[in-house]
Amino acid sequence: MASYSTLICIPDISGFTRFMSDTNIELSAKVIPALLNEIIYANEIGLRVSEIEGDAVLFFKKGELPPFKELINQCKLFFTQFYKQLDVLSKKYSQEKGIDNVPDLGLKIILHFGEKVESVQIGNHIKLMGEDVIIAHRLLKNDIKEDEYLLISEHLLNQYKDKVIERNFGWGELLNEEEQYKHIGDINYSYVKMHKLLE
Repeated sequence: MASYSTLICIPDISGFTRFMSDTNIELSAKVIPALLNEIIYANEIGLRVSEIEGDAVLFFKKGELPPFKELINQCKLFFTQFYKQLDVLSKKYSQEKGIDNVPDLGLKIILHFGEKVESVQIGNHIKLMGEDVIIAHRLLKNDIKEDEYLLISEHLLNQYKDKVIERNFGWGELLNEEEQYKHIGDINYSYVKMHKLLE
């Protein structure tokens, strides 16, 4: 077991539970894997997949961080490719089966950085462990009143010098927030709403 400085990225499908309960298993077994595959294939900065977590992909990258702009562009690509595929699937299944609830799905992305993330080899997979992995997953449970957003932990932002952090991306601006989690304490983060990208 070894510890590394690690970038953690979790694209997570919003509305997954509602979609699964409202949709027959045959359709959901086609739609969700197709969307998760689109996210995985959109990876252009060398992120590695640790796990597929039902409605999310746990990506990680050890060592040196990518440039901030490159990281933001990667997340933007995750969003745009996800919604392109969602549109394709929505049209396909609404025509074939009269389904109209596929568009209720959305995407949120969590970015975090851990200085002591442990990785364990289990079969052909790398299992990530450590407090920072827990923090990244806890950040999925927050008070943001949006279904589509990019959330970046303060600890990750602190790894970049202020001069390279563009808080206004043209299609959205980073807003500051804070959450308090049991056994962890206060976690500061910034987030940007993604709805303008969908326009």
